[in-house]
Amino acid sequence: MILGARTRGKDLFYIPGGKRHAGESDEQTLLREVGEELTVAIVPGTVAHVGTYEAPVDVDTPRVVVRMACYTGDHRGTLAAAGEIEEIRWLAYADRALVPPVDQLVFDELRAAGRLS
Repeated sequence: MILGARTRGKDLFYIPGGKRHAGESDEQTLLREVGEELTVAIVPGTVAHVGTYEAPVDVDTPRVVVRMACYTGDHRGTLAAAGEIEEIRWLAYADRALVPPVDQLVFDELRAAGRLS
């Protein structure tokens, strides 16, 4: 399962994370964003890069491409939607249509590797 987060007013779920602030590394961004959006702390020594993916931001704007570095990691605390996040949900491969194109690439790769059912 992959944790998905849905922002207020949006229909799709996204793999939690966000944009870097100036001077931040990927890991620093991950730690900050997960804390802000999900109220948990990622355990720094457990962060592992899964892959980096590129795809159109959505089907309506195919020329605008998003690039996403994806990581796994253990967390401490109780998951809860916070900030701009309205809903969090554990997603299976059957939920692939509920995520944007770049996240679908992650779903496909994890399923092919036997890590997502």
